[in-house]
Amino acid sequence: MKIPSTVVLMRKTEQDFNDPDDKWSGLHDFGNMVLQKKVSLKLISADIIDSNPKNKYGGKVGSEIHLEGWNNRSSYLEDRTFHVDFEWDEDFGTPGAVLVHNPYESEFYLKTITLQDVPGRGPIHFLCNSWVYQNQGSRIFFSTKAYLPRDTPEALRMCREEELRVLRGNGEGKLEEWDRVYDYDVYNDLGRLPVLRGSHEYPYPRRGRTGRPILDHKWESRNFKYDMFNIYVPRDEQFSRHKKSEFRDNNLESLIQAVSPRIEACLNFISRDVFESFQEINNVYDDGTSNVLDSFTSGFFRAISRKGKFPLPQVIKEDRGAWSRDEEFAREMIAGLNPLLIRLLKEHEFPPLSKLDPEIYGNQHSCITKQDIQSNLDGLSVEQALKNKRLFILDHHDSVMPYLRKINKETKTKTYASRTLLFLRDDNTLKPVAIELSLPNEKGDKFGAVSKVYTPTQDGVEGHIWQLAKAYVAVVDTGHHQLISHWLKSQAAIEPFIIATNRQLSVVHPIYKLLHPHYRDTMAINALAREVLVNEKGVIETTFYPGQYSMEMSSVIYRSWNFMEQSLPNDLKKRGIADGDINSLKDLDNLVIEDYPYAVDGLKIWFAIKKWVSDYCSFYYKTDGMVQEDNELQAWWKELREVGHGDKKDEPWWPKMQTREELIESCTIIIWLPSAFHAAVNFGQYACGGYSPNRPTGSRRFMPEKGTPEYTELANNLEKAFLKTITPQLICLQGMTLVETLSQQSSEEAYLGTVES
Repeated sequence: MKIPSTVVLMRKTEQDFNDPDDKWSGLHDFGNMVLQKKVSLKLISADIIDSNPKNKYGGKVGSEIHLEGWNNRSSYLEDRTFHVDFEWDEDFGTPGAVLVHNPYESEFYLKTITLQDVPGRGPIHFLCNSWVYQNQGSRIFFSTKAYLPRDTPEALRMCREEELRVLRGNGEGKLEEWDRVYDYDVYNDLGRLPVLRGSHEYPYPRRGRTGRPILDHKWESRNFKYDMFNIYVPRDEQFSRHKKSEFRDNNLESLIQAVSPRIEACLNFISRDVFESFQEINNVYDDGTSNVLDSFTSGFFRAISRKGKFPLPQVIKEDRGAWSRDEEFAREMIAGLNPLLIRLLKEHEFPPLSKLDPEIYGNQHSCITKQDIQSNLDGLSVEQALKNKRLFILDHHDSVMPYLRKINKETKTKTYASRTLLFLRDDNTLKPVAIELSLPNEKGDKFGAVSKVYTPTQDGVEGHIWQLAKAYVAVVDTGHHQLISHWLKSQAAIEPFIIATNRQLSVVHPIYKLLHPHYRDTMAINALAREVLVNEKGVIETTFYPGQYSMEMSSVIYRSWNFMEQSLPNDLKKRGIADGDINSLKDLDNLVIEDYPYAVDGLKIWFAIKKWVSDYCSFYYKTDGMVQEDNELQAWWKELREVGHGDKKDEPWWPKMQTREELIESCTIIIWLPSAFHAAVNFGQYACGGYSPNRPTGSRRFMPEKGTPEYTELANNLEKAFLKTITPQLICLQGMTLVETLSQQSSEEAYLGTVES
């Protein structure tokens, strides 16, 4: 009998055929149509094993059917539905997989196959969502039913193993567009920067392998021809056609073209590299950009002009001066673009202590005294404030100091390591009470830090100095946000999970189905970042304060990365924000800072994710023994630890993956990081960072000293001195465009709680 079925796919559009890199595929396809070659499909039984030893699929294979009307012009619409009839009888059993073969030179995107009504079994759905190429032979697509390895029907076991074999590849050769291989490599593709891999000096997560040739026995070759999308990632991990268009429309391509190694040459042609006043910056938003960009001729700035004025960032939307107030400065530490570093200062930690090796760096402990902050504690003594959990710290000292001498000497940056102390007031708001700015001792590292403490004041030159002190804090915090909170934690650290999941968990594995939707676009974004953002002389180097030491610093900070501390409750407890364990929303009262949006809102999402993951995993795994006996799951976790995050493989904190609770907690963290956590550190970038004085990405000169012309200038004209200190005009506009682009949500954005289709 015949089973009525539908096949939904998306062909290349005529625009794709006009792509110069694809100029022959349309001609080849026309030839295949003339020769009557057609897309073919065959069912594979989940119940009946084929006794033919030549059958490499295991299950009985049904009769071949074809998609008719392929050359119909209407098929160039984005979605095309084909109606077909599969031959079926009771002896075939339940269809469990479909073989699909594409004879055409051009690929197509197979969305779904639906068998409308198989007698005794009802409709059977195949959710494919994959590009099918001629080069791939026959592709295997499974029905939507999930199976643990031990529950896989015998007739489908060979198909399950064959698919994983293809996805793992053989570790050799350059990978091409049509390859579906997921494999590991080290960060040796950023240009002539230190290779990040396999050493205590430069540990790092692994990235996806491309197989491009190696230069000088060390660095992977890069694209000579500019094309920000011309780097291998598995085809199904690439941006959709629509999302690629959005990236280009949002000026990212023009931005990248502007910040090539020609950036220095561009600066030489600019009549001045500083905004004259805050109002001149405001004009970028209020009155278009022509008055600011008259002297610029690069494609980047022409693109900005075409687009019109920048949207007004939220931080100055209601009040143009709000950004400069102490309340906003403190508020952004719990509700801004980097709300995950502030921590409680404990009683034994005053003055704040350094963990840097004194044999190498000398005395790096803080020089902040009780007298520095006593008058700003609303009547409490320092001892009372510490005991009552009212003092907090934003600490950018130990992470910055080891590189600070090189940064200040070898780049255009002139900045400081910083410690900022904050006091929690009775109305549950924070206020800064001291900022310590530190430099390496001119005599050498072993002589310790040279530090100076600044305290809040609004009057005269001291008030101006306080504004500059806050700006230096913002510079290092902004760099930390982009390199660590955003790039390392929510992008680079996730890639090994994606690779291991695809290599070791079959698409029919329940945990694959649980995790896969949350990996969307991550590998493509990371590949794009390696090409143009975090690479040598890329956007990050030319925009943020560490310059060429950016990736080195992120590697050093990765040394302290702990998978279990990526759990939001664990993170809050470690930072002292939670006074005790937080095991459910009932424990929100344990938060020391009651009005902490990242913590409060984040915990609501965290526990919603965990409830879903717990219910899901408990449905498939009834006992801890089932977790232990799942060979795919154990291989996944082993490879993730030993290869994907191989530089951390011996850390004692890794879950052993022996219990359901370990599985539930691990999957919750893996889902949390690229979803809610990423949203917190990404989508608010322009709201806070779109106004450069609020979140400068660099600083060009040190704090003025008394008796210098710079000090006199600061006393007489805060705006001029401030703008001469922070990010130059060109880099400011570059940074604004970057964060505007990165923080925009795609029209294809997928949200937690929605169903993948």
